[in-house]
Amino acid sequence: MADERFDKGPPRLPDDYFQVPASARIWNYWLGGKDNYQVDREAGDAYLAVYPAIRTVARQSRQFLIRSVRYLAGEAGIRQFLDIGTGLPAMQNTHEVAQSVAPGSTIVYVDNDPVVLAHARAILTNLASGFGPVDYIDADVHHPELIIAEARGLLNLDEPVSVMFFGILGHVADLGEARSIVTRVMDAMPPGSYLTIYDGTSTSAAFVEAEKTYDDTGAVPYVLRSPEQVAGFFDGLELVEPGVVSISQWRPDAADLGTPQPVDAHGAVARKCASGARE
Repeated sequence: MADERFDKGPPRLPDDYFQVPASARIWNYWLGGKDNYQVDREAGDAYLAVYPAIRTVARQSRQFLIRSVRYLAGEAGIRQFLDIGTGLPAMQNTHEVAQSVAPGSTIVYVDNDPVVLAHARAILTNLASGFGPVDYIDADVHHPELIIAEARGLLNLDEPVSVMFFGILGHVADLGEARSIVTRVMDAMPPGSYLTIYDGTSTSAAFVEAEKTYDDTGAVPYVLRSPEQVAGFFDGLELVEPGVVSISQWRPDAADLGTPQPVDAHGAVARKCASGARE
């Protein structure tokens, strides 16, 4: 186990943990989970009152994870996953999806929420035998060097890795810093690795308004960026078709009827080319 705090009893919660809403817990509430508190439900309901479509965004984000991880573990042949900003467990987590396709896959989760840490302990304690290792790094997305250093002890960085930033880069307020984080992590990955990102986008006035109200609650702010800004995270990488699109429209399942309606979140999957160069 990379994080020694797993052996030191329950993680210590900040003094204001139950007074300030947290995005991971609100997201859990929108997805119908039970790992949230009154302060999260109140913030979530206030958000829904302004932007009811957020529940659809939440559900589509999970479907995007399922489809992209299936692609990576299947068609792309990736066997190592670094999921940064994993949040609370939900249906079909990264290790469940990847290992349903390739049981020997290795998955490393990264988050710094103490309740997420507690759930990670429970997941790692109850993993079924016969599957690849799953581990957890307690680190903040703002500290990519720490993430990389910890990941070196858990992943073989001589072999391709799928790096995932799902709904987390909006918590990095400065776009230049967010791009730098992505670049530093991907620069540490070998050629043939993949980058998968999605984030909420400023493609709806109601979404933008709801986010302003949410930021005023004292929770960690979230920046909605344009689809073009999301696309910029993939500079120097080879985009997998269909490129940067609304996440509901990224390789929808054949069983889906008609053309899926776009949602206010964009993402893509891209490959680090053989030369390893980024523009």
